[in-house]
Formats: sequence, structure tokens, C-alpha cells
Amino acid sequence: MPPRRRSEIREEAILLAALSLLSEVGYDQLTIEAIAERAHASKATIYRRWPGKAGLVAAAVRRYAGTPVTPPPDGASLRDDLVAVLLNLRASLTGQDSALLLGLLVAMRRDPDLAHAVRRHVLDHKREVFAAVIARAVARGEVPETTDHALLAEITSAVLLSRLLVTGEPLDDRFLHTLVDSVLLPMLSQRSGQR
Repeated sequence: MPPRRRSEIREEAILLAALSLLSEVGYDQLTIEAIAERAHASKATIYRRWPGKAGLVAAAVRRYAGTPVTPPPDGASLRDDLVAVLLNLRASLTGQDSALLLGLLVAMRRDPDLAHAVRRHVLDHKREVFAAVIARAVARGEVPETTDHALLAEITSAVLLSRLLVTGEPLDDRFLHTLVDSVLLPMLSQRSGQR
């Protein structure tokens, strides 16, 4: 493995500093000055890479706050693929600091720049994962091409976040299978029948 460049090491230090400060002080109190100080970097270095706090925080969250969600290997069915994605989403969500996640969601409601950056860097990525799963299901003839992968991603994220941050109910395998069998597949089947 080749040695990392100085710019890569600097970027990692800045992103990790942003994430740790975000956990400590929250988004509203987070400053570029504090990030620069913690990362032993200049503000100019930070501003050359990120135009503002929102983009920097979104990049830090995407890279370090949880396991990245990737499309699963092609399963035998849409159900298999959905279960695999939910397992990945659960691992990503439970790997994150709940207080950090909740603080980020609250800050997104008040800061349109942050909301835009997080949606672009994090949420759009999750939609792409569901798009890949739906594309495979279309190729297998399980759903029509008009199936709305974005709605599927939104519903799934909402249910998982509700359990993690609001109700505190388990996100165990049994629940994930029930979500797929009782909510997602019937929804996709019903919407397919309407077209």
C-alpha cells in the first residue's frame, strides 16, 4: 500500500476534528476556527476544500459517521436484496452516535445549506443503493420500471430512524424482515398493480 499524501492526512484530520467537535458542541456552536485549531490546520486550508461549515460537516458525516451503505450482491429476489440493504442500513445507523445524528437532523431544519449538503452527500447515496436494488428487480421482472426507489428509501429511512431515535424499539433481524414482508413488498406490489 503506497504511503498517503500529506493532503490526504490533512483532510482526514480536518474531517475527524469536525465530527468530534460536532458531537461535543453541536452544529450551531461549531466553528471553522475551532475545527482548524483541533486539526492543526489553517482556516484557509479548510476553505480551499470546503466552501463552508455545512459542506464540511456533510463530508465528515458521510465518511466517518457510520458504515457506508452499498448495494448488496445480487440476491435471488427483491426480498433478498431489500433485507440485505436493511441490514446494511441498520449497521450504518447503529454505528453512529445517536446524539450526533439527532443534533444533525435538528440543525438541518434550521440551516438550509446544511440540509442541502447532507441530502446531497448522504441521502442521495442511500437513494442510489435502492435504485440499484430496484433496477435488478426490474431486470428480473419483479417490478415495473416506474417503481419509485426514492420513496422506498424515504420510507425505510424514516422507519429505522424512528425506532433508533424516537421509540427505542429493537432494530433486530425479526423487525427488518417484518418491515420488508409487511410494509415494503406489499407497498411495491400495490403500486405495481396501480400502473
